[in-house]
Amino acid sequence: MSSLNDQSENNPDFEGVLDVPPQAVKENADQLMIIDVRRPDEYEGELGHIKSAQLIVLDTLPERFNDIPKDETVVLICRSGRRSAQASQFLKENGYENTFNMKGGMLAWNELGFETEK
Repeated sequence: MSSLNDQSENNPDFEGVLDVPPQAVKENADQLMIIDVRRPDEYEGELGHIKSAQLIVLDTLPERFNDIPKDETVVLICRSGRRSAQASQFLKENGYENTFNMKGGMLAWNELGFETEK
């Protein structure tokens, strides 16, 4: 997906991880597999979650990464962008090429006033 690549930047803390802004995720949501790596209480909590996001808790990613198709563009999300960057790095190390981290996480998504589900 060229528009995400065009809007991505290198994550400062995780080598090989590309950050994309929440606006790019919102604009392309129907073409993305969005994975929220927070705990269930956070997913359902005050920040809510993106409507199309699937919950795969970060700690369960090693057992569940086979549930994530390698041929799709994947965006990982958490509260602030740190855990999801870690998850993106893990996927890249396991052969996933089109993974991105949403910069700023759900804090940034909410700050922009984008729609959430709770």
